[in-house]
Amino acid sequence: MTAFWEVVDALAALEPDFCSVTYGAGGSTQRETGAIAAEIQTRVGVMAAAHLTCVDATRADVESVAESYWRSGIRHIIALRGDPKEGVGARYQATEGGYPYADTLVAGLTRLHAFEISVAAYPETHPQARSADDDLDHLKRKIDNGATRAITQFCFDLTAFERFFERCAKAGISVPIVPGILPINNFAKLEAFAGACGASIPTDLRQACAGIDDDPDRRHRFAVDYAIAQCSALQSLGADSFHFYTLNRAELVRDICDGLGLAPMEENAAAIRAD
Repeated sequence: MTAFWEVVDALAALEPDFCSVTYGAGGSTQRETGAIAAEIQTRVGVMAAAHLTCVDATRADVESVAESYWRSGIRHIIALRGDPKEGVGARYQATEGGYPYADTLVAGLTRLHAFEISVAAYPETHPQARSADDDLDHLKRKIDNGATRAITQFCFDLTAFERFFERCAKAGISVPIVPGILPINNFAKLEAFAGACGASIPTDLRQACAGIDDDPDRRHRFAVDYAIAQCSALQSLGADSFHFYTLNRAELVRDICDGLGLAPMEENAAAIRAD
């Protein structure tokens, strides 16, 4: 765990609004998630958002976990349908006696306590949705049921983001839509993950990443530069915050934030003095 806490300390130095703590497929590490989230808050003073899903759990099970989060001081939940134990892309089956989807989960959580609730959004449409309109309707229900923020799946298509923002506005969704940013630390793994969750990889990005996994220094520089360009373009569309999928790689996020001018003032001052 030493390496993990080194990552947490490095990310906390960037003064994020919150950090999210996931758990394994099928909710396999639910209890550990709550314990780690609570310790992050105590240890580094950053608000932690603990994941909570519907998978393989009755409503009583889910509410028990939510209550344990509240007792431990966790006030922010990322409420998700969740992926089956078989992994991303596997067929989802609602649990008998459970919350079937994230919209009902959000409604249940709001009845328990005054949680801050973030939910998932999909600029390129959830791969298992019946249609883009149906997917947007589901997002709207989550918001109407009490969600306070939507965090998007990673997406490298700026046009898809722009269309999505416009469609959300037309649907009356007024909560913050926070783009999910995935730094490209390993293109082969990214390609596999994108295929499973329905995220497209633009041709120019694929070409630029050819052979990049064989050169760590080049890969790092490219990942940072690409994410900075992506965030800058999204800022021009009105995005004012980002959710980085760090995959426990603090150095990438630190360098991206430096490039965007998002590092804390004392770090900027230290960099100026060093120059």
